[in-house]
Amino acid sequence: MTSAGSGLTAWQTCALSLLVFTGASQFALVGALAAGGNPFTAAAGAFFLGVRNAFYGLRLSQVLALPRAVRPFAAQWVIDETTAVSLAQRDRRGARLGFAVTGVSLYVLWNLTTLLGALGAEAIGDTDAWGLDAAGPAVFLALLAPMLKTATERFTAALAVVLGLGLLPLLPAGVPVLVAALAAPVALWAEGRRGARQGRDTSERATAERDAEGER
Repeated sequence: MTSAGSGLTAWQTCALSLLVFTGASQFALVGALAAGGNPFTAAAGAFFLGVRNAFYGLRLSQVLALPRAVRPFAAQWVIDETTAVSLAQRDRRGARLGFAVTGVSLYVLWNLTTLLGALGAEAIGDTDAWGLDAAGPAVFLALLAPMLKTATERFTAALAVVLGLGLLPLLPAGVPVLVAALAAPVALWAEGRRGARQGRDTSERATAERDAEGER
């Protein structure tokens, strides 16, 4: 419904789910388009959110060890859920089975509910009047919040929100999302500085203790 309410037709919405099987990228794309953003900027934001799946693929390629002919088709199902299920298994056979079952079931259900939602959006007319334009961000936040377990992760998310919302009135639609991605390297830099400072403090304390023992 979110996609259809952003101006895409039912068929465009279904094609998006069929070809871009990752919810975060889809929500980012339709959100930028709904705000009047440039299609290329919206696609760029969706692309960067989907980059994490490439790292999942590197890990799964070792765990699953699929034949080369199968890998291009399996790549379509490399998402958060299939990765989590596969890595939770104890052996390769279980990992392959978990990956296949999770991938097939989610892909079928995701596209089926996309079709139903798109048709429902066309039936009810103006989705903004029902407040459905907020459904995408709300779902994304609900999925993201439980994953923020460490202080660094929470700091990264908070900085991304500040950058995104702060630049929203200043930059074209879709661009603030790209700038918000800078929160990750900034957080990593701050974490590295803090770790280096703690290392120096520990080293200085150890040196002071050795000196004190030497004087005694």
